[in-house]
Amino acid sequence: MTGERTLNGNLSVQVDGHSPESWSEILGQFGDANIYQTWAYGAVRWGSRNLSHLVIRREGRVLAAAQVRIVRLPLVPAGMAYLRWGPLCQIAGTVLDPALVNKTVFALQEEYVQRRGLTLQVIPCAFSGSDRAAVIQSAFSQSGLRPEPSLGKYQTVLVDLNLPPETIRERFDRKTRRHLNRAEKNGLVLEMSDGPEAYREFVRLYEPMRQRKQFTTSVDVDEFGRIQSLLSGSARMQTFLARKDGNAIGALVCSRMGDTGIYLLGATNARARDLLASYLLHWRAMLWLKEQGARCYDLGGIDPEANPGGYEFKTGFGGNAVTQLETHSCQSGWFSSGVSALINWSRRANGASKLAIPATART
Repeated sequence: MTGERTLNGNLSVQVDGHSPESWSEILGQFGDANIYQTWAYGAVRWGSRNLSHLVIRREGRVLAAAQVRIVRLPLVPAGMAYLRWGPLCQIAGTVLDPALVNKTVFALQEEYVQRRGLTLQVIPCAFSGSDRAAVIQSAFSQSGLRPEPSLGKYQTVLVDLNLPPETIRERFDRKTRRHLNRAEKNGLVLEMSDGPEAYREFVRLYEPMRQRKQFTTSVDVDEFGRIQSLLSGSARMQTFLARKDGNAIGALVCSRMGDTGIYLLGATNARARDLLASYLLHWRAMLWLKEQGARCYDLGGIDPEANPGGYEFKTGFGGNAVTQLETHSCQSGWFSSGVSALINWSRRANGASKLAIPATART
């Protein structure tokens, strides 16, 4: 444990020393919280011993936080500190403070680059063109973090949930509204649960779909199942099931943390496609997310070139197509830079550099 130290007088920085429970309590305070910053996600994907946690407080009150994956190569005194969809700098109900973002990025650089001699690599939770992205971009520039264009950028569609339900629906394109109207008349029964059996029903739909379509994806549904078993409370993923005559024919898995809901996984069979179940599943997910206080719905990734059908389906829900602010990094020296390049090459070779896009988005 690195311990606690003072940052700029009235701020303190604590590095490590957290439990899954204490980290979950901290995460629950942020409007920009997301599943990729949960202990469960980090422990399953990377191993809990490879996680580091940095928290900034003022007079004991949490202001900013980040969960970082530490990657080290065998027999090499260097490595990478990898931060995905962070840092978290916006307590729920507050406005993003540029000064706090600057101090948080500085604290990350000081801990992982200067103190540990690692390359710091950050995939920020911000989309280009937004006010949030401008604040984070400025903080990166001031701290010496530079863009890594070779790692690619996440593209998705964001649906605004701040509007009344009828207005959200009116923004759907004509085809989507028509299919949703038909789906609502097809006698489908929708259920929602964060329990294990609902997720297992999703998996039972997903595996035949994947075998039939033979698509390539970096998503591991069993891995998400293990993540779900470790999540608790409002951080648990929700599974929406569409049934016809008592049988599950379609499923959607989403996460709601902070101000955003994220579509993570989806599966349908031939009957679900005939009955247009996907349109109804997404609509019900939007309504539930809005009830839970989410301000937007991230439709989980798009690839207009490789999957034009998925792109057309998602843009039909009336959201804005956006691109995530690109990955930024900072090295401690030439040796660290070389190790970073090797780690990035290994991740790209294994497909790990791609952010998880729902399997249905790749069909």
